[in-house]
Amino acid sequence: MGNCFSCFKVPAAPPPSAEPSADPASCKPLQEASDQEDADMDGGMTEVLHRQLSEKRANELAQSNGNSKLLLDGSVRMSSGSRTFCRIPLGGRTGSDKQRNGNNNSLVRSVSDSKVVALFEQYKDGAEDAILADGIERLCLDLAVRPDEFCVLVLAWRFEAEQMCCFTRQEFVTGCRTIKVESIRGMQARLPELCREVQQDPELFKKLYRFTFKFGLDPEQRILPADMAICLWRLVFSQDEPLMLDRWLKFLEKHPHVRGIPRDTWNMFLNFVETVGEDLSSYDDAEAWPSLFDDFVEFENDQVNQNVTKAISCD
Repeated sequence: MGNCFSCFKVPAAPPPSAEPSADPASCKPLQEASDQEDADMDGGMTEVLHRQLSEKRANELAQSNGNSKLLLDGSVRMSSGSRTFCRIPLGGRTGSDKQRNGNNNSLVRSVSDSKVVALFEQYKDGAEDAILADGIERLCLDLAVRPDEFCVLVLAWRFEAEQMCCFTRQEFVTGCRTIKVESIRGMQARLPELCREVQQDPELFKKLYRFTFKFGLDPEQRILPADMAICLWRLVFSQDEPLMLDRWLKFLEKHPHVRGIPRDTWNMFLNFVETVGEDLSSYDDAEAWPSLFDDFVEFENDQVNQNVTKAISCD
């Protein structure tokens, strides 16, 4: 029978036999009144049965929990002390509730922690609880990428890695949860998406760019060595190289006295390439640029003047 009582009907007792009326027309009102009476009786008995069964079910629940209460809408609230555990409609869970719960489950994309940990264990160093240089090389090999590719830098950024060539257990596990991967195949599929997100969003690229400076530092370092800075500039701009990048890096290579790059200089270089034109005509030395940029612009202007002088002499 289930929990639906709306179709439950008790057949009315058969009416006592009566002599047929001589006038058929006079029997019609009597028959209609009898039918109406039967309908009223059926409806009344259905309502009584429904109420009795609801009360019986509520009493059964009340016996199993002394704090249960029957609500006005026919549901039962089961409580223990001041806490309410559930609210059970007597008719069972409605279709809308089932649909809503199903939709919520479909929106949640869970990652198996056990699979992520197992993946970490494949590349973990034997002596330390981290993936070190050898493990990262094997990881990159399985991902079919080189360790010096842009996507690996993006992966390290999303993992919030503190040091180059090192993923701690926490960094790796938390990072996999963040990008929602639990296998090599999933990571391979996700990496191109992560790179596109960074390339299409200037704010995300700015965060990646600033992370790169910290990523290249050794512990206790505060200034990035010039040779490391040159490598990282080439890497972080490998997908969208500024027009003046090559000249800037050659300038650093030709001036060995520039031994390190401070954080401010690193951060301001992104503003520098976005503000100054290819010919450096928009550069204003009155602004608060790092002194190294002044030296670079002066060097470039000298190069241009020398080229002009040589061209005139040849003529």
